[in-house]
Amino acid sequence: MTSAAQNVKSTASRAADSKPLEYVARGGFIGYGIVHLIFAWIAFQVAFQGSSQESDQSGAFQQLASNGVGKTLLVLIVIGMIGMAIWQAFEAAIGESGEQDKTAIAERVMSGFRAILYLYLAFTAIKVLQGSNASMGDNSQSKTSTIMDNTGGRWLIGFVGIVVIGVGIGMLIYGFKRKFAKHLKTSEMPAKARQTILRLGQGGYMAKGTAYTIAGVLVVSAAVTYDPEKARGLDGALKTLAGNSWGVWLLALIALGIAAFGVYCIAQAKYRKV
Repeated sequence: MTSAAQNVKSTASRAADSKPLEYVARGGFIGYGIVHLIFAWIAFQVAFQGSSQESDQSGAFQQLASNGVGKTLLVLIVIGMIGMAIWQAFEAAIGESGEQDKTAIAERVMSGFRAILYLYLAFTAIKVLQGSNASMGDNSQSKTSTIMDNTGGRWLIGFVGIVVIGVGIGMLIYGFKRKFAKHLKTSEMPAKARQTILRLGQGGYMAKGTAYTIAGVLVVSAAVTYDPEKARGLDGALKTLAGNSWGVWLLALIALGIAAFGVYCIAQAKYRKV
């Protein structure tokens, strides 16, 4: 490694270890957890009350923005999301502990994806605060329709759907095997709380993985049937479940898992390695 590269890495490491960034990132986990708790509540309403609300993170943002206190909280969540994105960008650039094995490289790639996700969520929340249409489902449907109108567009949408299915299955495995535990300071957790937190994370990741897998299947179906309305991401996946008698109960279980993930995120604010 050249001297210039070492200086850049050293500077990035110091920035990643800064206390202000750590505090903002930890606050971001609390905000992320709150968003998922509201997301879960909306999913329950979709399941049992036939609610037409957006059943994804953008729906949670819209719910928060419906009153003054919620808007203030949403501003804080935006700041937290940006802080988490910066932190994950540093993790993608330098890694968690300087390791260079295949597992560490895969984690750095995942950190890069998380940084993009947190920035996208922050951008969506800002649009909600500005009063513009920030529906993730509408956005996904519109882009799918535009891409399908181009040569080879349906193949591209089908590929995206397969990738989303892969992400969903990956999240299921990640949660089932509790691979997320390596990012937690488990030794600092009270003995009685440790298993509860791990089970919340396990159930949360598996629930989100199931939802993403269903969303991916719908995207592939949209490409096959040339029906962009099916490609509405999580909102489309959850509302498709709500449209079937057996699906309502699966949706309720997914909503419960998303709520568990929200509580787990709040626990991460204290116990995540940052």
